Amino acid sequence: MSNIPTPHIGAKYGEIAETVIMAGDPLRAKFMAEQYLSVPEQFNNVRGMLGYTGTWEGKRVSVMGHGMGIPSIGIYTYELYHFYGVQTIIRVGSAGAYDPDLKLGDLVLAMGACTDSSYGNQFELPGSFAPIADFGLLRAAADSCDRLGLRYKVGNVLSSDVFYSANPKVDKWRSMGVLCVEMEASALYMNAAYAGKRALVINTISDHVITGEVTTSEQRRTTFTNMMEVALSLV
Repeated sequence: MSNIPTPHIGAKYGEIAETVIMAGDPLRAKFMAEQYLSVPEQFNNVRGMLGYTGTWEGKRVSVMGHGMGIPSIGIYTYELYHFYGVQTIIRVGSAGAYDPDLKLGDLVLAMGACTDSSYGNQFELPGSFAPIADFGLLRAAADSCDRLGLRYKVGNVLSSDVFYSANPKVDKWRSMGVLCVEMEASALYMNAAYAGKRALVINTISDHVITGEVTTSEQRRTTFTNMMEVALSLV
């Protein structure tokens, strides 16, 4: 495989499983590897983007960081899909709630992902592309949430290029039924569609745009375990 190792992933072909669970924070990936995987082996530390492969209930799975924002997840997921034989990527991340019914710690399964990014322009489509999740993964994740008795919603999210917005349009997005805002789902779903692979985003509400409630970075790294367990149930 002449394309590997890549400038961003130092693994050899075969060191990464066909299913990869990804998180923005590489330390969340490390936490997942240490808490859930049997005999995890590190396959990447390039640019500090940690990645590990191990087993979960006898099934081989990898966990890896993807960094913040659409450009970063766009690079890592493209390389995983096209150069490492990865078939399924599940992102577990944090999101800010737009929906007033959502509470801190609730899960949002991203059925679709709106965006203010120009990432999709590269595909030169004669219109607007609607990035969506793999339905099989989405249905299985909802079933898993029901079995575990978790609070969750399924619907549309916003993948924004901007964290500190000079002109936030929360009311406009909320009026169209968008549940929450994060920064990566649309690019992951576009890359999956382009590669003919599978993807799902599972978000935990880490802060609430309406109420102003927030969680700490440590809480996001070590206590948002429900989404990790749902993701692992899909392996």
